[in-house]
Amino acid sequence: MVRAVTSPYYRYRHAKLLHSVRVGLAMIVSILATTGINIPHGIWSSVTLLVVIGGLQHHGNIRKKAADRAAGTLLGASIGLVLILQQNLFGSLWLTYVLMSIVAGICAWYAIGKAGYIGLLTAITMCIVAGHGDNMIDTGLWRTLNVLIGIVIALAFSFALPLHATYSWRYLLADNLRGCARIYTRLVDGAPFDADEQLKTFLELNARLVQLRALMPSVAKEIEASPGKLEEIQRVHRSVLSALEIMATGTLAQANATGRAAFAQQCGAEARAVRAMLLAMARGLRFGGAARFLAPKVVLARVPSSAIAQHLTPELQGPYWLGERLIEQVDRLRALLLETEPNWNIERHGPQVRASTRPG
Repeated sequence: MVRAVTSPYYRYRHAKLLHSVRVGLAMIVSILATTGINIPHGIWSSVTLLVVIGGLQHHGNIRKKAADRAAGTLLGASIGLVLILQQNLFGSLWLTYVLMSIVAGICAWYAIGKAGYIGLLTAITMCIVAGHGDNMIDTGLWRTLNVLIGIVIALAFSFALPLHATYSWRYLLADNLRGCARIYTRLVDGAPFDADEQLKTFLELNARLVQLRALMPSVAKEIEASPGKLEEIQRVHRSVLSALEIMATGTLAQANATGRAAFAQQCGAEARAVRAMLLAMARGLRFGGAARFLAPKVVLARVPSSAIAQHLTPELQGPYWLGERLIEQVDRLRALLLETEPNWNIERHGPQVRASTRPG
């Protein structure tokens, strides 16, 4: 149990359990902090807590959601209080209805866009605080206070055993790199894929690729890395998967035993080096350490293009060329991970690395 709580990898493996326990404890604290001491309208604290933290397990997501929630809440509460004041001043419900409708329309304009959550929460909080213009000023103030209490509790529990999106990103990418190493070695060694096995393998790899894409905004928030760098890592990773899928389904997969043996003889040394590089990157992502991402000391000897025909049939020269490009992509991925290691290796460098400490 201690290992599961303190180890980032075990927190990643048991993320759902830890998240559910954390939300349950936060709910108890919310109830005791409001209803337990008779703060009026305390239910809104628990509602806010669930909105901010209930469906988000990663620290970067929760921080962003809480910041958006706070901005929308403060803006919506201010508008709601102004509506209550004008209702008390002019006493016209129709004027209140028109003003609320105008505010809702403006919020809807901003709700479709980058600040969508803030726009939506502004309109919702306005209704919570002002009602339909018939709420008292003290009711609006209490509801505003409860929403802010819910945000504070959610943030406090997000710092307790945080589930960083960065760890999920690292471990998923490491799993894919190990999978790429197995596939490439198998292709070069001449072990053909069964159609069902091949489909299942690439579906798993592509599913992780999609998960990595979804994690990138939260990772960028947590480690203050350039979104462009994360995007480039994603692009190169996708290129590696595409190259392997083409090799697994192209002429190499249709070659006879003799052709496969010639291909293995031609590319065997390079395949072993690529496999070692992919596995080293996977271990570096799993355990940390920039040394695992250093360029290989042994420079691979490339066979001159004029000599390829002596070893490979014309139809296998395409897969050979694709393998050469694959090596370049793997080395590019290695260089990108080494460059960004001070950012994503948060157990060594901390969860947030300022721009002034980044390499280069």
